[in-house]
Amino acid sequence: MQLEGKVAIVTGGGGGIGAAIATALVAQGARVVLTDLDERSVTAAAAEIESTTPGSVASIAGDAASSAHIEAAIDLAESRFGPVDLYFANAGIGGAPGLLASDEDWAKVVEVNVMGHVRAARRLVPEWVERGGGYFIATASAAGLLTQIGSATYSVTKHAAVGFAEWLDVTYGDQGVRVSCLCPMGVDTKLLRPDDAPADDDALLMQRAVETAGRVLTTAEAADTVIEALGDERFLILPHPEVLDMYRQKGADYDRWIRGMRRYQQSLKQEPAS
Repeated sequence: MQLEGKVAIVTGGGGGIGAAIATALVAQGARVVLTDLDERSVTAAAAEIESTTPGSVASIAGDAASSAHIEAAIDLAESRFGPVDLYFANAGIGGAPGLLASDEDWAKVVEVNVMGHVRAARRLVPEWVERGGGYFIATASAAGLLTQIGSATYSVTKHAAVGFAEWLDVTYGDQGVRVSCLCPMGVDTKLLRPDDAPADDDALLMQRAVETAGRVLTTAEAADTVIEALGDERFLILPHPEVLDMYRQKGADYDRWIRGMRRYQQSLKQEPAS
């Protein structure tokens, strides 16, 4: 897809990968609505883009899993820029780690990491089919192809995000709707490296697993990979290309892969605390 003149919505746009994607989209000539739960951060991110490219971005604060907020973001995009061409379901949370996460913990992560995608697609895809085109980009994770040591909630919901993106592409790809699924490993964001140290052993294990699996990329590097993939309309976007080899190894011999992951987990537990 050519991005010049296109209208995009980017959730989780107050920082991290979302803000970097928005910056890269604007550099390609797109116009963007940024959304984030944190009003201060999304306003600041939009102001930074506006300072170099006036008239290219708008922002709105709210919950990316909320149908009302999704509708408000679409209304803002249409009133400021025109019909929405691309929707980046980028907002995500890590959730409580470990097996003892409560039902409330699970519900919260499912809402943001899965239902936010479902509700946005439910709203936009029928319109895109009528128009003959549109693009849905789901931010999942390498955890959605492999697993996430230390966090069941994150691993399971990211698998679900990948599965939903696959289903969308299979179901609507012949009707002009394009779908991509972003599956990075470590990217230098607050999700990976929060301001406060991990609160428990599972959270620390999760952080170590991501940081040692491969190079931690900058958000700009991840966004550059996204822009390149959109040009080719590739389904699977892998800022860490080695994830594909890991995924193939998993599929080639599942039992061997699980044994290897157990050994990797044990090695992480033996690392001294930093």
